[in-house]
Amino acid sequence: MFAEIAPRYDVVNRMLSGGIDVWWRHVTVSRAPPPRAGAMLDVCTGTGDLALAYRAKCGPDVRIVASDFCMPMLERGIEKSVKTGAAIEWVEADSMALPFPAATFDLVTVAFGLRNIADTSLGLAEMARVCKPGGRLAILEFSLPRNVVVRNAYLWYFRRVLPFIGNTVARNASDAYTYLNQSVEAFPAGAALATIVRAAGFERVDMVPLSFGIATLYIAVRAS
Repeated sequence: MFAEIAPRYDVVNRMLSGGIDVWWRHVTVSRAPPPRAGAMLDVCTGTGDLALAYRAKCGPDVRIVASDFCMPMLERGIEKSVKTGAAIEWVEADSMALPFPAATFDLVTVAFGLRNIADTSLGLAEMARVCKPGGRLAILEFSLPRNVVVRNAYLWYFRRVLPFIGNTVARNASDAYTYLNQSVEAFPAGAALATIVRAAGFERVDMVPLSFGIATLYIAVRAS
């Protein structure tokens, strides 16, 4: 499914979000800044938008690794990094079995990919394993607005408009954008997700609602 939509993934995302996803990533980089030196990992990187956003704010002493299980997605990210000259290591990897030693990274991030991991708890446990004690985790993920009016309008768009436009423009036969709205509605958010994050080995989970709660940024610290 992800390999099929990779060629037009960025175009469709910008169109469906009106470009607001770019601002969400900017907020993520600002609220969970990269280390001055050291290493960070972007899990489920897709075409690398968040990794590239971090690279633009990092000095040369920061190593950035971007991992994803879908090679066609990574290939798009590699193309973008070559065009911009961004120094990023691209790794094809299963998020439930990350190929990195324990306590490797000062910061671990995942944007709109956590709900795509088959076992959320296992994926988070792997992120905790490779994160240094005292290091940070930043999760940017869709959520459902609390305001009833906004929530109903959002769900109408998500259920009716987004799947049609997304699947049509992406020329997708596997209904990836139908899966998108279904996965968002089924995935835990807010306090429920924060509880899962803590159970995986993180603490001090802060939640930042974005755009009326359409997305939420979770920032946590790896327990010592």
